[in-house]
Amino acid sequence: MDDDRRFMQMALDLAALGAGRTSPNPMVGAVVVRDGQVVGEGYHQRAGGPHAEVLAIDAAGERAFGATLYVTLEPCNHYGRTPPCTEKILAAGIRRVVVAMGDPNPTVAGGGNARLQAAGLVVEAGLLADAAARLNEAWIKYIRTGLPFVVLKCAATLDGCIATRTGDARWVTGPAAREEVHRLRSRMDAILVGVGTVLADDPRLTARLPDGSGHDPLRIVLDARLEMPPDARMLGLDSPAATLIVCGEAADPDRRQRLEAAGARVLAAPLDQGRIDLNDLMRRLGTMAVTSVLIEGGARVAAAALAGKVVDKVMFFYASKILGGEGVPMCRGPGAERMAEAIAVHDLEIERIGDDILVAGYLWSRRSFFDTGVRNSHVHRHH
Repeated sequence: MDDDRRFMQMALDLAALGAGRTSPNPMVGAVVVRDGQVVGEGYHQRAGGPHAEVLAIDAAGERAFGATLYVTLEPCNHYGRTPPCTEKILAAGIRRVVVAMGDPNPTVAGGGNARLQAAGLVVEAGLLADAAARLNEAWIKYIRTGLPFVVLKCAATLDGCIATRTGDARWVTGPAAREEVHRLRSRMDAILVGVGTVLADDPRLTARLPDGSGHDPLRIVLDARLEMPPDARMLGLDSPAATLIVCGEAADPDRRQRLEAAGARVLAAPLDQGRIDLNDLMRRLGTMAVTSVLIEGGARVAAAALAGKVVDKVMFFYASKILGGEGVPMCRGPGAERMAEAIAVHDLEIERIGDDILVAGYLWSRRSFFDTGVRNSHVHRHH
């Protein structure tokens, strides 16, 4: 069992290498083991590309015969852009398959585990299922609901301010925390801010990592009246990711034309009390196969996201500093009137990052979310 855990952890580590690049597919890793030795490994690298099992079995070659396959998600059993992984496993002569988690989509008939078991293979499911589910938490929500998984990130002082009273926010946290945010951006499909953040900071909203491996997410700006200047830095970037400006349906067409000429995509959307309706926007993003969204600011957007109940997870970075007076709070909005109405945060985790502290948690019970149908349900993947 210790060996099983070790090899499955290897598969999970491989799967994580696909972070930010497999959407709208899940991250999947696979390891082929024969006589206690790893003879093949692989991970899903991009949507439409070979699945992890195929790469691992191809790497193993003839050594896959009689071997054990460790895979982080139940193998697919249907034709898409690629043939079913179950057929590849059977043709290779794999004897035993250890699966971390089943597919979270309860509507898919049939399944990889059942197909392999029917062919006489030993199939064991559920090893490190929680870790596998957490790795693909965004995909799990998306495949079940059609909505993106939303993370609200804030960087604040210990007394809860994201900027000084003059609006200065450079820099709240230290270099290590800022690098961690860029890693987080690189794992997400989209990053969202309000136009106030653009006007105040003119951010690039890219994923800048020291080794150059960052994957830029889609940049989304909430701008009901199209106040964003056409010369904003994010519109002049050498980046494969697009900038999507979301405006009200009555926004000035001339401003829209100027922004589109500068390279932006503009989406007209319904307003809710003068602000972009975030619930409607998340539904639209889901239809665009955006599986995850990182909300970075500002204070009114954060409050609106929480009030609209679109947030799944919070990641609050607290700097080891105090403003000691008036500043811009993390959230600007009505908020709860009574402490009993405050939003509960579940599965709280605290981590030291450089001189700063990361507090992260979920706005629902992660265990109940992952346990529902994750362990033994059937597989459905985009090919």
